[in-house]
Amino acid sequence: MKHELRLFLVAMQFLTRVPAPRWVGFDPAWLRSCLRHFPLVGACVGLWSAAALHAALWFWPPLVASVLSLAATVWLTGALHEDGLADTVDALGGAAAREQALAIMKDSRIGSYGAVALVLACLLKVATVSALATHTSQGEIGWAAAALVWSHIVSRAAPAWVVSTLSYAGSVEASKARPLAETVGSRGFWIGMGWVALTSTALFASVAGAQRGQAFWAVSSALVACAATTACCVRWLRRRLGGYTGDTLGATQQLVELTSLLAWLAVTGAHRG
Repeated sequence: MKHELRLFLVAMQFLTRVPAPRWVGFDPAWLRSCLRHFPLVGACVGLWSAAALHAALWFWPPLVASVLSLAATVWLTGALHEDGLADTVDALGGAAAREQALAIMKDSRIGSYGAVALVLACLLKVATVSALATHTSQGEIGWAAAALVWSHIVSRAAPAWVVSTLSYAGSVEASKARPLAETVGSRGFWIGMGWVALTSTALFASVAGAQRGQAFWAVSSALVACAATTACCVRWLRRRLGGYTGDTLGATQQLVELTSLLAWLAVTGAHRG
């Protein structure tokens, strides 16, 4: 149990600004093992995002509160995944060959493809969460909070799928997360999916009365949509790069998070509320 806690704290430090306590220490092999707890870190990020949203709703309308919630989340994660999305779209948005695409990902500058992708992703997140928050402010269940937490959880299970399916496309020696690039088995993926199943069950159980059916369909539809999005990312990366890189894992997380939020909004009908 202590070792699993250590792995969770390593995962938290890897994915966010939160430092691990000194007693945790570090072993490069733990970076590979901590992949199983990425969805649990996502739960923490989602709770932070939901808390920021609801705090902001006391003072500002849903649109402003949604922007502040996104800003708080980006601050907590250091824009790690957003950076991966921009680099990936810059590299793969055009017709660059494999080696050229890998070189573009290493370039710290952002291009037009990446800039457009970031703007569109942020606009979609803000618009979707704002619609869900408006629904919440009408006295209904906290769909915005539920969608945020669950989306952050499932979107951080998606990279585990990619890593367990594909090989590393870049130079293993030059990788900043070399143990993660060298070999990751399927165990991390299944444990990560276990976290998704556990939190989905808890979310469903926490909903009362007639809204339980709506929550069930929201989670079920989002699961199907997120699985389809991840599968498309795997196919895309296999075709274009023959594998994954750290940037493409961040891009996958962002795309799955967006898919989840959009699925929640479509099923809950908040846009018609």
